[in-house]
Amino acid sequence: MRTPATSRRGFLGILGAMAAAAHSDIPLPSGKVPIILDTDTFNEIDDQFAVTYAMLAPEALEVQAIHAAPFLNRRSTSAGDGMEKSYEEILRVLDRLGKKGAVEVLKGSGKFMKDAGGPVESPAARNTIEKALAANEMLYVVATGAPTNVASALLLEPKIKDKITVVWLGGRPYEFPTAHEFNLQQDPPASQTLYESGVRLMVVPTTNISEMLRTTVPELEKWIKGKSKIGDYLFDIFVEHARENRRDFSKPWSKVIWDISAVAWLINPKWIGSKVVSAPVLTDDLHWGLTQGRHPVRVATHVDRDGIFGDLFARIVRAG
Repeated sequence: MRTPATSRRGFLGILGAMAAAAHSDIPLPSGKVPIILDTDTFNEIDDQFAVTYAMLAPEALEVQAIHAAPFLNRRSTSAGDGMEKSYEEILRVLDRLGKKGAVEVLKGSGKFMKDAGGPVESPAARNTIEKALAANEMLYVVATGAPTNVASALLLEPKIKDKITVVWLGGRPYEFPTAHEFNLQQDPPASQTLYESGVRLMVVPTTNISEMLRTTVPELEKWIKGKSKIGDYLFDIFVEHARENRRDFSKPWSKVIWDISAVAWLINPKWIGSKVVSAPVLTDDLHWGLTQGRHPVRVATHVDRDGIFGDLFARIVRAG
């Protein structure tokens, strides 16, 4: 982590104190649960599906807020630019859903924690703290991008550790020789914060887990194109993404819709098999240090691809 020595000691000291009181369980969700969705929505095209899924499952999820997360890739010029574009994309998706103004949408961090040497102030981080402290039941924070907003909230107000469960799409399976993955490596200190804070944590790795959630142009054309306004929007951005990446439609091709996995676990945890293990150590060079005796984390082990897409497609059709 690129932080001054004093800042680094303070950073690790806060995490050490939090982890000392870590929870011993990460139970499966049941009933209707309150959530905050924290998403780098413009990073690619999968977050749009995740926002749609969450908003179309009112019997299972009470979406209290959607927060824009930072990202930096070819679709942004900086982490802050990525966050701003994600904020605008959230509003577009809600508009296509006919749910404009139905949920609070807030901007998140304008930079990663590695640039600040600690928590980054943002409306999203403060809103996470406010809603967590006011909650009468477990609040689920679903992070489908760099975990900067939620990690900052944990450091700004450590008391929320007892009030939230973080569901994070990030990293690779723990048996892999590297933890390198887009969401994790965007903000290593934020990713380390999730593992060192002792917060209740459910992790959905990418490789071999959420990676199983692939779909194709023909499948989307059959099941969601022409079925609803949001269905048309999701189909259009899927095709546009394929063309931007010069995919040849005359050959077999599929695209992963990674982020719906985190939402699906809350709707029906049977679709995302998981187990509780001792939290690994995420090293500064982004490898997993496996050790016993640390606080527990829950990690996804397999995915029911057809069950999840079948449920999502049905909801998109019913949206009309």
